Amino acid sequence: MSGPSTYQPTNPALKWIERRLPIIGLMHSSFVSYPTPRNLNYWWTFGGILSFMLGVQIITGVILAMHYTPHVDMAFNSVESIVRDVNYGWLLRYLHSNGASMFFVAVYIHMVRGLYYGSYKEPREVLWILGVIIYLLMMATGFMGYVLPWGQMSFWGATVITNLFSAIPYVGDSIVTLLWGGYSVGNPTLNRFFSLHYLLPFVIAGVVVLHVWALHIAGQNNPAGVEPKTEKDVVPFTPYATIKDGFGMVCFMIFFAWFVFYVPNYLGDPDNYIMANPGVTPAHIVPEWYYLPFYAILRSIPSKLGGVIAMFGAIVVLAFLPWLDNAKTRSSRYRPLAKQFFWMFVVTCILLGWLGGKPAEGIYTIASRILTFVYFAYFLIVLPVLSKIEKPRAVPNSIADDVLAKYGKKAASAIVALVLAGGLIAGGVQNAKAADEHGGTVPPSQSWSFAGPVGKFDRGALQRGYKVYKEVCSTCHSMNLLHFRNLADEGGPGFTAAQAQAVASDVKVQDGPNDVGDMFDRPGRLADPFPKPFPNENAARAANGGAYPPDLSLMAKARNYDRGFPQFVFDFFTQFQEKGPNYIDALLQGYVDPAPAGFQLPQGSYYNTYFPGHAIKMPKPISDDQVTYDDGTPQKVANYAHDVSTFLMWTAEPHLEARKRLGLQVMVFLIILAGLLYFTKKKVWADAH
Repeated sequence: MSGPSTYQPTNPALKWIERRLPIIGLMHSSFVSYPTPRNLNYWWTFGGILSFMLGVQIITGVILAMHYTPHVDMAFNSVESIVRDVNYGWLLRYLHSNGASMFFVAVYIHMVRGLYYGSYKEPREVLWILGVIIYLLMMATGFMGYVLPWGQMSFWGATVITNLFSAIPYVGDSIVTLLWGGYSVGNPTLNRFFSLHYLLPFVIAGVVVLHVWALHIAGQNNPAGVEPKTEKDVVPFTPYATIKDGFGMVCFMIFFAWFVFYVPNYLGDPDNYIMANPGVTPAHIVPEWYYLPFYAILRSIPSKLGGVIAMFGAIVVLAFLPWLDNAKTRSSRYRPLAKQFFWMFVVTCILLGWLGGKPAEGIYTIASRILTFVYFAYFLIVLPVLSKIEKPRAVPNSIADDVLAKYGKKAASAIVALVLAGGLIAGGVQNAKAADEHGGTVPPSQSWSFAGPVGKFDRGALQRGYKVYKEVCSTCHSMNLLHFRNLADEGGPGFTAAQAQAVASDVKVQDGPNDVGDMFDRPGRLADPFPKPFPNENAARAANGGAYPPDLSLMAKARNYDRGFPQFVFDFFTQFQEKGPNYIDALLQGYVDPAPAGFQLPQGSYYNTYFPGHAIKMPKPISDDQVTYDDGTPQKVANYAHDVSTFLMWTAEPHLEARKRLGLQVMVFLIILAGLLYFTKKKVWADAH
């Protein structure tokens, strides 16, 4: 534990400050001379990683809030405006959205470490309870943040989760009305969630201060589970723990950067690239991956109130662990039975997460109920019984006697296993969603110039794709997020400013009123958005047999299909993010006439192999020789589909090239930094070992 400060400043100014506000001495005793168990392994690094991630989330969140508009009519477009028009807005958005997932990755590893090594046992009960409070606050903050982009899954997730409070007797409906600010999820709800999402991270930071304070009072636990007895058992926090945590943190940053720069939408939901529509319910409503185990528990209970109690009970029971597990030996390393049951519990949580992404029906519901019982049995039956009957192995006499090196490979294996388990959960979600959406039909993968870590857009394909969009697609589909100036943006189709102006001037735009109050037509300007084909939704439906042609700005990121497990894990390493273009390309070539025998095609629909349900209202949009290519490219449907899919990928991800270019620089820097820190750590720790 940290004691009174021994810091003695020599500078007169620092002496003057230290006498009146000994903050430097406090920092010195807490983060420099603080005695740290010398046998801590890299599992303890995740405490520092969590502090780092909290800082990332607060800083990026504050900047994003400067540009965000919490209004149901503008929230979705304001987020996209940040990505497209704010300098490095795409980086801020991806840091924040992926940072939430990284935050939960780190906190789950932190919690698993605490469970395995008994970090909740006396005298660290308050430290553990504060950690549970932080976790609850994180869950609330993450949920409210997920609602803010106002996409389809955001809206419906908010509707489903907030409705759970209505199960509370007597006051449930009042709580739901208070949360909503009305009788449905709407603008007051969004404003409430925005305010709370902005506030709660600072509350979390305050509780983290208490958590660290409690840590410094009780002292750190360690893999051996024995308290420090002599000076040989500990090392100063700086430089030993500092350099070790620094190396681990940079390794985690490499993992984080891979998501941000190469697969930024890997853990997201494609439905959130569709603006919230209260009139259209997604086929499969799934929360973010880090809520899935509790979502499975919620759905496993037939009673709505029972499900809510079980879901919150699954979290609250963690706070009672210090009293449920009365075993004198802390670390499961020396408790053979406890170790086996612990890993069974981890597998149970992983399977619950996988089931949370499956439909709540049939064998999935039965399995969820069984695993829910196993989950609670671990805390309420297994741990209390083991503490009475288990005979642990002998623990070391002191930390100095504990040999850390022999556990390194096991720790590395566990990290790999957890990563693969995360892929199983996420892959299960993708399977469930894609099965609902595509009926098992998988579009073939195409070769795209923009794929891979250094992929770039084919300028010729972008220009040809724009021509296909302009002459074919734009007659029905809008492109609300694109302006004519974007055609001349770096990383885009390669138009010059003069060429983009010429394209804009071909369009007549209604403007006004003028000095006498009349509206007038003028040639388009670079600042004008792409024109809409219809004045409103009703006109669009009337012209398309009742169907509403979707906006194409984000279509390449709003469409998805099944890759499943283990392919979903391989996609992480291969940076596969071409599901949308593959789907669009396949859809445009997937028309079959006549429909297969036995298929009942609704009147006014057309059969398409890759469209969900196969019955699409849009007639076959392109045919051979429909659009003239000036560069000699064959005027075939396959080329039209490939080019317009490339163009739509650019409209959805206009900063793709800048993202990958910066990502390469960041990754090289972090890898070099990790290498330098590793060898520095080896040098610093050489004497300590």
